[in-house]
Amino acid sequence: MAAGPQTLPESALKEKLDALDSIPLFMKSLPEDDSENTTLAALQSLAHEGTPDENAQNFKEQGNDYFKGKRWREALGFYTQGIDAKPTDPVLQEALLCNRAACNLELQNYGSVLRDCSKALSLNPKSSKAFYRSAVALAALERYEEAIDCCTRCLGYDATNASVQTVLERAKKLKGDKDKKEQERQERIRKEKEAQVRLNGMFQERNIIVVPNPNGSQNPYSPHLDPEDPTQSSLIIPVFFLYPQYATSDVIPEFVEDTPFSAHLEIMFPPKAESPQWDAKGEYVDGKLVIYTMTRRKRLLKVGKKMSLRDVCNAAKAKDGEPKDGLELKDGCLTFVVLPKGDVEKKWVEDYKKSRDG
Repeated sequence: MAAGPQTLPESALKEKLDALDSIPLFMKSLPEDDSENTTLAALQSLAHEGTPDENAQNFKEQGNDYFKGKRWREALGFYTQGIDAKPTDPVLQEALLCNRAACNLELQNYGSVLRDCSKALSLNPKSSKAFYRSAVALAALERYEEAIDCCTRCLGYDATNASVQTVLERAKKLKGDKDKKEQERQERIRKEKEAQVRLNGMFQERNIIVVPNPNGSQNPYSPHLDPEDPTQSSLIIPVFFLYPQYATSDVIPEFVEDTPFSAHLEIMFPPKAESPQWDAKGEYVDGKLVIYTMTRRKRLLKVGKKMSLRDVCNAAKAKDGEPKDGLELKDGCLTFVVLPKGDVEKKWVEDYKKSRDG
């Protein structure tokens, strides 16, 4: 009894297909280099022995076969050989250019698509395929106005072309979406600029001096208007609390300027709570702490517990007749030093004054 068809393993199937490529009649394309294979040489010369138009037509038909099989690269190669055959028939030239553009469209080589379509349109200004493929490529490149222009030109003489109409509708929608996003972006930039101008004015009113960071801001927080203030006249500013005794710090990301410092110390260092891990001696307890800050001109200001951030900003103002002074806003933050009252405080103040005056 005869055996039925046998399924080959994938590796064996690939080996057999590769072997077919070495047989001239089954080759995907003709090699350009010299070959000792007499059969191949005969076929190769046969492919070029007709007129340029006949040779180009032959390559076009081979390209069409591969294109139908969705083998875009092989089809592209044959269309290129057809173009290189230099046919004289403008209709054939246009077809080869448009077909190669179709391959490049599938391969997402949009620049090549536009170049071939431009050449096709120079041969035939009413080439619907060239306009269509140009429009698709331009839309893929987000050049929507140009895509719309291509479609409009084509529909001017080919009004019922459904493919071009579809591309036109899609390009218009995409352009509308892009324009809307751009408008939203511009509006956001405008509002950000307005907000920054207003912030700068409020900084000046509060004697806050912005120190730009040459490396860009590393702070995820930034000063802003208090959204709960209907008058839009109150600032929220990030604040650093430094503990130089232990070379550590805390950040208060949103310090409302009218809030007293005592409100934060009560929460951070309650008397009956466990001390922070870094507080080796258990000295950081509300009621036993003092706060200092330094101005641009190195003045040392002692901050009363009941003072608000706004109060300290006012205290940082230079006296009449003296150079401008105020608190420095570095990397979007104001900085304050928190110390235990007593010897630690006294030593730190002395060291600061020595470094300032030295």
